[in-house]
Amino acid sequence: MNRFASLLVILALCVCLQTSAEGGLPAFIKKVGTMIDSMSVSGVDRRYIDAPEHPWQLIVKGNMNQSMVKMKSRGEMVGIPFSATPSLKTEPSRYVGLWAGYRGYGLGYTVNVGGDKGSYLTLGATGGAYGVNVRIHSFNNDTPDFDISTDFNFEDDEDDHLSGKVELMDPIKVHTLIADGYYLFNGKHFSYAAAYDQSVLQKRSAGSLMAGAMYYYGHIDYATHHNGDLIYMMHGLGGVKLWQGSVGVGYAYNWVPSRGLLVSVMAMPMLTMVNKIKAYRYMTNMDELIAQIIFTEDETSEEEENQWVYDHLRIMPMGTKTFNSGMTLNIDARLSLTYNFGRCFVNAYGQFNNFRYRHDDSHGHMNDWYVNTSVGVRL
Repeated sequence: MNRFASLLVILALCVCLQTSAEGGLPAFIKKVGTMIDSMSVSGVDRRYIDAPEHPWQLIVKGNMNQSMVKMKSRGEMVGIPFSATPSLKTEPSRYVGLWAGYRGYGLGYTVNVGGDKGSYLTLGATGGAYGVNVRIHSFNNDTPDFDISTDFNFEDDEDDHLSGKVELMDPIKVHTLIADGYYLFNGKHFSYAAAYDQSVLQKRSAGSLMAGAMYYYGHIDYATHHNGDLIYMMHGLGGVKLWQGSVGVGYAYNWVPSRGLLVSVMAMPMLTMVNKIKAYRYMTNMDELIAQIIFTEDETSEEEENQWVYDHLRIMPMGTKTFNSGMTLNIDARLSLTYNFGRCFVNAYGQFNNFRYRHDDSHGHMNDWYVNTSVGVRL
């Protein structure tokens, strides 16, 4: 029985037996606490893993996250071959919050205090032999890094390569969901929970072979009339939705160099078996606008020309295409540092993910890193 199911059962019992449990509600809650205490160390070697003496946890949390999306496309601009590599990188988002619970079961709340000003939701559960995490992130970016290079060599080398930040009138919208789960084959000596929620203690160094699965959903959308030039650069691609399902085998190790200190490392190459993409295609009138500017004899400033283009840019949906991008290799890596002293503990852990997609002459990847820090006390 996993921790989510166990928690639901416990809550249901609390409601159903609140008035009938022998000794009243306080006695029943004490029995439930005793059951959770035994579950937290059930089947483990107490020489390696143990439960803290004080079961309640009050934790102040802070986390940072950054997402980086990079796309590349090849095509022609007024008959000239070119390649475009737009990329967007969010400012690191920052969240702070408070969590309270019993032996790792509890509730918490976090708020955004800076960065991309997007929304972020994390859910997680860890047990003696498994770990489950869900992260949902939504954000906008209107100043992506952009790189354009043609396939011709000009006398002035600077003419065939332009790069830097661009300001979009309408932002690129990104929504991501990452859900992953792991099973540890050496749950008797190795604790995932000791490194990631501190509900138990790792007393001796130990490692474990592990199997994992991951689901990724991403939606990148920039299809507006004002972004017609970006869509033109991307060979008519105005947005993509990605669904990926991956499985892998890796290794995790908990190193206890001294009493109270724990260093945990996990690395898992993952083979993406399902790599489904839905591409949103658009036609623009960019060629006509560029030709009109080139052949017009009116003397206008660059600023006026740009404004005229933006005022007349139009996109037209050309349908969608759904296909499988084929198998690819992704990476899931984690690092955690924990120090326990008396009733208190501090922890920091980070996670890095890499996802890839391909469609005709367009391809790209997304990197996502996440760092969580916490200071807690056991009561």
